Amino acid sequence: MAVLEEYYDIIVVGAGHAGCEAALACARLGLETILFTVSVDSIALMPCNPNVGGSSKGHLVRELDALGGEMGKNIDKTFIQSKMLNESKGPAVHSLRAQADKQEYSREMRKTLENTDRLTIRQAEVSEIVTEDSVISGVKTVSGAFYHGKAVVLATGTYLNARCIFGDVSNYTGPNGLQAANHLTDSLKSHGIQMFRFKTGTPARVDRRSLDFSRMEEQKGDETIVPFSFSTDPDSIQKPQVSCWLTYTNEETHKIIRENLDRSPLFSGAIEGTGPRYCPSIEDKVVKFPDKDRHQIFVEPEGLYTNEMYLAGMSSSLPEDVQHAMYKTVPGLENVKIVRNAYAIEYDCINSLQLKPTLEFKKIKGLFSGGQFNGSSGYEEAAVQGFMAGVNAAMSVLGRDPYVLDRSQAYIGVLIDDLVTKENHEPYRMMTSRAEYRLLLRQDNADLRLRQIGYEIGLVSEKDYQKTLQKKQDIEAEIKRLEHTTVGVHPQVQEFLEKHQSTPLKSGTTLSELIKRPELDYFMLTELDSERPDLSKEAAEQVNINVKYEGYIRRQKQQVEQFKKLEKKRLDTEFDYRQIKGLRIEAVQKLNLYKPVSIGQASRISGVSPADISVLLVYFAKVDINS
Repeated sequence: MAVLEEYYDIIVVGAGHAGCEAALACARLGLETILFTVSVDSIALMPCNPNVGGSSKGHLVRELDALGGEMGKNIDKTFIQSKMLNESKGPAVHSLRAQADKQEYSREMRKTLENTDRLTIRQAEVSEIVTEDSVISGVKTVSGAFYHGKAVVLATGTYLNARCIFGDVSNYTGPNGLQAANHLTDSLKSHGIQMFRFKTGTPARVDRRSLDFSRMEEQKGDETIVPFSFSTDPDSIQKPQVSCWLTYTNEETHKIIRENLDRSPLFSGAIEGTGPRYCPSIEDKVVKFPDKDRHQIFVEPEGLYTNEMYLAGMSSSLPEDVQHAMYKTVPGLENVKIVRNAYAIEYDCINSLQLKPTLEFKKIKGLFSGGQFNGSSGYEEAAVQGFMAGVNAAMSVLGRDPYVLDRSQAYIGVLIDDLVTKENHEPYRMMTSRAEYRLLLRQDNADLRLRQIGYEIGLVSEKDYQKTLQKKQDIEAEIKRLEHTTVGVHPQVQEFLEKHQSTPLKSGTTLSELIKRPELDYFMLTELDSERPDLSKEAAEQVNINVKYEGYIRRQKQQVEQFKKLEKKRLDTEFDYRQIKGLRIEAVQKLNLYKPVSIGQASRISGVSPADISVLLVYFAKVDINS
C-alpha cells in the first residue's frame, strides 16, 4: 500500500513554546522545516499560567530575544499587564514579568509561524522516530506517512501519554482536554531512550463576574512599561493595563484540605509522576508547611476578551466537590463559579542526562530535544531549550560548529548544563540562585552579552547588531569619562551632598567615586555634571550599575576566568575512566555514565569530588606532556 513520503531538512515534533522557537530558528536559517502538532489550534498554547517572565524566567526571555528568538517580541505584542519584579533588591535579581492575553499570544505566534518562509505546519501525531545505524533519518505519523529529515527536534511538552486527574476522575488527554500523543513513547524506548514520568498541575479557572474584588488587594502594572524585546520601541507599548488581584487562603481553607487528603490522588498513590518541588499544589503546601496560616493567591485575567480568571498559587488535584468548597473560603471567592476545574497532569519525558550540551542525544546522531520533554517546567525554560536545540539541529545540517552557552555566559547556559549534568528526579525550574555569576548575568544586559552570538548564528539582523555595538561603545565611553572627571571641594558640591545625606568632601574626587556611594547614583549626579552626554535610558542604567557595583563585578569576572580554565580543558567523550588509578569507584562509574565534555562539566557531576577532579587534572596533564 502506498504511503505519503515527504522530504525536509528539519522536523520539529510539537508546537508549544519549545517547538515554535526551534522551527522558527531553523526556517530563518534557510532550512526547509516542518512543524508537527496534534492540533493547529494549540500552537503556542498557554495551558497553565497566563504570563511570561518572572523571577529568573524574565532573564531567560531577554536572553532568548538577544539571540534572535521570538518569545519576547510576541509577549510585547500581546501583554495586558507588565511589572518589573524585585526592584527593591539588587539589579541581579530584577526580573520582568508580563500578563499575557492567552488567546492573542497563541494567535500572534501562529501568525508569525504561518508567514515564515520555508516553514510548513502539519497537524498529525508523530508515532515513530526512524534511524539508520544510530543516525536519525525521519519520523512516521499514526497514518503511516513517512517524513524524511536530516535532523529531528523533539518538543512534545506534556502530551506524551498524558493523563489529567482530579479526585477519582482520570482522563487520558493532554492539557485543557486536548488530544494526547500516545504512540511515540514506545518508539523512543525501542531506541534505548530512558523515560521518566513527571507531573505538573494547574488551578481552577473562574468566572470574573462571580468574584468580589473589594475583598482583595489590587495589583497594578508599572507606570512605565519596559519591553521584553530589545528590538521593541518602548514608546510603542505604553498603554492602559489590566489589574491583577491578591487574596489569601485561611485556616478554614486548610481545614477542608486536611479533611479530604485521603481523597487526593496526590496522596492516595493514584498519581505516579513526580511533581515540581518549587511549584507545589495547595494540598502540598498545607501538608509541608503546617505552621503557615495563609498562602498567597493571585487572581489573574486570562485575556481581554474572556471573563476567565486564573487562581495562581492554588493548583490542585482534589475532587470537584472539595475544590468548590475550599475555593469559596477564600476572601473574594465566596460566590465563585468555576469554569474549569483544577487538575494534575502526568506525562512522559526523558532523562536529560542522555543529552549532550548541544541537546543532541548521545546515542542518536541528528536527534535533538527541547522543552518540558527534557524534564523541565515552565514556558520560558521550554522556549530557550527549543531555540538552542533548533539552532544546533540547523548547525548539524549546515555543517557548522554547534553553539553551547556556558554557565558564565547566560542563564540559558546554567539551565542546559544543569539538565545534562545533574540528576533531575523532578521537573526542573530555573531560579536566580542556580546561577553562580548572576551579577554578570542580569536581565538588563542580555543584549550586551549575547547579541553578537545571535548575529554570528544568523538570527540577529545587521541593524539590531549595530545598535547593540553603538550602545556598548556609548557605555564604555561614559564610564571612562566618569572615571576621569573630578569634582572639587566647593559650596555647590557640599550643598548637594548635604541634601542627599552624604559625607562632605575633604578633597577632590571623581564622579565615578561619588556614584559608588550607597546613597547616590548616576542619575542623581546630573546637576553636578554639566558635560553629561545624552544617553538612552538603557545605556544610562548600564553605566550606573557598572560603576556602582564595579568591585563586585570585577571579582566575579575573576571567578569566571577560573571557571573558563576548567571549561577549556576538553575531555574525550569516548574515554574509559577505568584507566585512571586514584579515582574513587563512584567517580569512575559516574564519569563513564555521563561522559563529560570538559573538566568543568565533570566537576559538576554528582558523585565526582574535588579530589577526583585533582586526579583528572594530574592525569591529563601527564598525557599532554607525553603526547
